[in-house]
Amino acid sequence: MAPPPPPPICFPFTSKKPKRRLSWSSSDSRQPLPHPPSNDQKVIRHPSFSPTSTYTTQADGLTFHSDSEKYDELPSELPVLQKNEKGRPKLGRSNTMTGTKKSTTSSKWGYGWGVGKKDKEKEREKEVAMNEKSTSQVDLPLYQPVIRRDSKSTQASRSTQRTQDTQRTQETQRTHASQNSKASGQSQETYRSGGSRSTAPKPRPPLTYGHVLNPQDSTSTLVGSAFERKINDVESIRMKPDTTDRLDEMRRLMAKDNLDYYVVPSEDAHGSEYVAASDKRREFISGFTGSAGQAVVTRSSAYLFTDSRYWLQAQDEIDHNWTLIKCGSPGAPADWIEWLEARVKGSRIGIDARMISHEKATLINTKINGKDSKLVYPPQNLVDLIWVEKPTKSLEMVYIQSTQFAGKDATYKLDKLREWIRQQPHAVPSYSKQEATPSQMHVGTLVTSLSCIAYLLNLRGSDIPYNPLFHGYLFVSLDKAYLFVEPQKLHEEVSGYLDSIGVQKKSYTDLWPFLRRREWGEGKVLIAPQTSYAISLMLTHFRYTIAPSYVEHMMSIKNETEIDGMRRAYLRDGVSFVRFLAWLEYKLSMGYDITEYEAGFRLTEFRRKNKFFMGLAYENISASGPNAALPHYSPKKSTAAMISRELPYLNDSGAQYYDGTCDTTRTVHFGRPTSEMCEAYTRVLQGHIAIDTAIFPEGTSGRQLDVLARKALWKDGMNYMHGTGHGFGAFLSVHEGPHSFASNVPLVPGHVITNEPGFYLEGKWGMRIESALVVTKVKTRGQFNGDVWLGFDRFTCVPIQTRMVKESMLTKEEKQWIKDHNTRCYDKIAPFLKDDKRALKWLKREAERGIGLAPAAGGLSIDWD
Repeated sequence: MAPPPPPPICFPFTSKKPKRRLSWSSSDSRQPLPHPPSNDQKVIRHPSFSPTSTYTTQADGLTFHSDSEKYDELPSELPVLQKNEKGRPKLGRSNTMTGTKKSTTSSKWGYGWGVGKKDKEKEREKEVAMNEKSTSQVDLPLYQPVIRRDSKSTQASRSTQRTQDTQRTQETQRTHASQNSKASGQSQETYRSGGSRSTAPKPRPPLTYGHVLNPQDSTSTLVGSAFERKINDVESIRMKPDTTDRLDEMRRLMAKDNLDYYVVPSEDAHGSEYVAASDKRREFISGFTGSAGQAVVTRSSAYLFTDSRYWLQAQDEIDHNWTLIKCGSPGAPADWIEWLEARVKGSRIGIDARMISHEKATLINTKINGKDSKLVYPPQNLVDLIWVEKPTKSLEMVYIQSTQFAGKDATYKLDKLREWIRQQPHAVPSYSKQEATPSQMHVGTLVTSLSCIAYLLNLRGSDIPYNPLFHGYLFVSLDKAYLFVEPQKLHEEVSGYLDSIGVQKKSYTDLWPFLRRREWGEGKVLIAPQTSYAISLMLTHFRYTIAPSYVEHMMSIKNETEIDGMRRAYLRDGVSFVRFLAWLEYKLSMGYDITEYEAGFRLTEFRRKNKFFMGLAYENISASGPNAALPHYSPKKSTAAMISRELPYLNDSGAQYYDGTCDTTRTVHFGRPTSEMCEAYTRVLQGHIAIDTAIFPEGTSGRQLDVLARKALWKDGMNYMHGTGHGFGAFLSVHEGPHSFASNVPLVPGHVITNEPGFYLEGKWGMRIESALVVTKVKTRGQFNGDVWLGFDRFTCVPIQTRMVKESMLTKEEKQWIKDHNTRCYDKIAPFLKDDKRALKWLKREAERGIGLAPAAGGLSIDWD
């Protein structure tokens, strides 16, 4: 069955049906709906997602909360009624009226027999046209504001009012549409989320017919075919799948191979964190859609393992066949490997050898060998055998990343990699005194990471959502290179480019015979610990050596061109973020209800205008209230909540540009935050500032600095369960290693890393502040042990709201930091906002405003605004 239309989220609505009023006020509660939805059409939004109750299948039930789009099919001017000589409206006659005017042709011969009949029909058509014209005068849509009636009322009074409205609506619908009495369980009146300001909301400005939106105006986010993107962005309401049949079929296949356990990881054959639709095997078997987690199926049970970022999401998505294991929680195992180690005894554990890394497979074998258990590798993936409607592999074209953005050409990078291969010591046993034989010398390396291949060859693709990557393998020897990729993805330009840099092309599946036949000749191959275990099994331990990925090391240290490109990308992205925050605050202050999904969509439209925009870097995290307490929550069109004016709103999003990958998070409040919110937000900000201002000697790892971000939170017994920050790519993946604030890899100049402490109060609200940093050398007063001191330089140019900051908790240096940051944002972004007065005004206010809410007489608080 086709999915129902989405709930109201500030989208313009066009229809060929007669125009009807699209907003409802309290006076409408006594009137029947123009078109009551039938039972099979009705979709009721879950009460935990929205403070309003609306139908989503009829245009008549929609409530618009935005005037920022161009409405189609509206007349340029209102129709004018014809008036008689007395100035009164001249009414057109209906065909059913008696006493019609005598026809002037009735006296002619043959009337009624064909002659004069055309004149009669023309007269009737004129009457019908006049009636339709006069009727359209009252049938024009009325765009009225939804009045917030509870700005001063208590929660109890709101509840009472809603109950009365519900009763009136049910009574009216029983009277006028008895067949739909069961479908009317909710009031059609839409409320704004309550605010604490005592001033009445401003009236909604009237819609001016014929008004053409200025593309530069921040009230409009129409870029290209934005309207079509909204209308065509149809999202089905995802139902929780019943995995009973899938698990039964899998257990039947397990019995064939005599398996006690079967493990389904999240990763693909390249160890990717984000995978293509055809590689979402764990999602298919379990129903869990998060990006991190493992599924383990036994002969009688099924278990899903995931970390704290996804506990609530997983609990909501898996069905009764699955048990959720909350990794890292008190009394729970750290991961699925620890859980497996504690349970197996004389067991056979099945797994696709392509989907597990050499490092993990070796670790598991070491742990379970003493328990008379072992890993088993069936020749075919069991999920693939039962996945009947599995999506096909992507055949999107590969394209070239210019050195204008990459900084170094592919030939230079390949030469550096070959130099590293030559420097690796020969695989000669330590006890041997003989010279290395040809079979003990390293002659090449196999690169399996998709990010590393794209970086090394200056190529990009579109096989994985949000990541400009393509599926392939790369073998580099001392004098040759082979790229294993589907030939359909390479057009003539890319094919010629590969020839020019000395890279031969082979089909994606030709890797396995290539490895089996040892087509590179005699000698050993260097592979990274993250290489799939299937490859090391194919090579056998005589033909490979495990070594950290040198390509990953090269990729993590950005050159000057990449760093300059990132600065420009973050500046453009910051302009879009400021336009968005100004737009959102204005709309909410005017009384419009905006959903989380609509807010994320609008920010994407602002970004779409930017130069070199290539798409989003990851799925928008746009969350209000309780949803913000889920670190990786992403709103869906069909279930998104309304943004509350009484709770923090968190937006974590980023874009892919030719010259950089952006990742920014800001948390804002549109009303009056509570003291608890202010204290938590201030602690998060202090941790953010501590990382940003850190100075440390060479050799310091991110793990050693992690405590700086948590120190302020720990003072009040607060913490967060995710990492403090991660590396990111230059128009590559948003998560990149090997360095991070959870890694022991030393930070060096050129490393880029995010700084994102947070705090989450489950079921209530959450907050996080994220900025992107680059490691640089700094000058210090002393030069102990030489010029070895490092610090951070900030890419991100988005102001940090001070409304939730408690000034009394900040030190003098912290106060100066926040002031300097917001002033710096104004200086850099203001020149790009000359065409957007509202955003410029918002930016200037944020740069100049004080911290928090100013105390006033009588214990009141006055907003600096």
